[in-house]
Amino acid sequence: MDMQEIIFEPLITQDTILFGLLAACLGFVFITSSSNNKFWKKFYTIVPALFMAYFIPAILTTIGIIAPEWNSISETGEVIQNKSNLYFVASRYFLPAALVLMTLSLDLKAVFNLGPKALIMFLTGTLGIIIGGPIAIYILSFIYPEAIGGVGPNAVWRGLSTLAGSWIGGGANQTAMLEIYGYNQKLYGGMVFVDIVVANIWMAILLIGIGKTARIDKWLNADTSAIEELKSKVSKFTQEVTKNPSLTDLIILMALAFGTVSISHFVADILAPFFKQKISMIEHQTIRNTFTFLGSTFFWMISIATLIAVILSFTKARKLEGAGASKLGSVFIYILVTTIGMKMDLTMILDNLGLLAIGLIWMSIHAVLLILVAKIIKAPYFFLAIGSQANVGGAASAPVVASAFHPSLATVGVLLAVFGYAVGTIGAIACTLLMQIISQ
Repeated sequence: MDMQEIIFEPLITQDTILFGLLAACLGFVFITSSSNNKFWKKFYTIVPALFMAYFIPAILTTIGIIAPEWNSISETGEVIQNKSNLYFVASRYFLPAALVLMTLSLDLKAVFNLGPKALIMFLTGTLGIIIGGPIAIYILSFIYPEAIGGVGPNAVWRGLSTLAGSWIGGGANQTAMLEIYGYNQKLYGGMVFVDIVVANIWMAILLIGIGKTARIDKWLNADTSAIEELKSKVSKFTQEVTKNPSLTDLIILMALAFGTVSISHFVADILAPFFKQKISMIEHQTIRNTFTFLGSTFFWMISIATLIAVILSFTKARKLEGAGASKLGSVFIYILVTTIGMKMDLTMILDNLGLLAIGLIWMSIHAVLLILVAKIIKAPYFFLAIGSQANVGGAASAPVVASAFHPSLATVGVLLAVFGYAVGTIGAIACTLLMQIISQ
């Protein structure tokens, strides 16, 4: 499950109504953020619009109006598990479509000119997760030793291995760690809870920081010239090709975006089972689970969509940026953000405080290490945020955070997140070995 099971039925259970409500939330955010009202002007200088698009659905979930998952009782008294399909649709259809639309105007050379700092910050984020888990366990062993106990399949360090897999790679890596270390699946929901709560709290903090990027970059003494040059190139190109889009332009944009989504799903549905079968034949368990991500349909779907989009950026299709390609892509991204937000029940923060404490200390170490390295190498806040989200959030949220800086930067987030899939299981195994040693 994507989050802890919700045992009550929310007020709104139909996706058709829920989608309209989320759209209304976005409408409220954009109307207020563009208002001349003094209160809203001051409010949005502190809180970014993207954060509000995430936070309002979280509030609606918390008070029981909406829910990503819930149980209902049938007429015969049978418990029926229900879930909204909106996040699935947003992540599997709107996300790859947004990546295509935002990458059409990509200047690949300018992206490479960003230099090695993005990769350094990504690897720093990975290291932060690897050492963060063992340190968190060590600290909590003095404060609340009951939270890190358990023996055999119930050992907490085994469960925490799944967090390491998720926070370095993604869902496929998380599942691989569950298989490798054999954690009790009846207790697995507690780890999913920590994953959802801590990762979403950290993403919220990063989104708030985007509104203070200039101040943070000044404190980091960061050189943002390469980023500004990329944004300037894209903005200049957009101005040169901007036009009043015709119906034909809009239909072509839709055809390119969702045509690419169709192709990426078609190819992913072939490649994922193929690699899954080949990987299952590998006898060595560690090697087998290291490459588990190659059996993930989501991995191939995102990778193929991004590859096609990069190829399109070398064709005349890039001029469709003038018809509003990245703006339409941003619409899809904001829809995705609302569906991510609705997965966050704020009351979950009060559940299972021991595991939550481990997760919060763990993520704090990740954050502190990123800040220290960013300060040392004078890396911009953009690299810090993307380096973190490419690890913790993966391909679903890294482009969200990247595009909040500028639509042209979404691809940077995707490229790093895909790299995260590749190193996820190896990094998670290293982290788990350290957690096992500390727990003994």
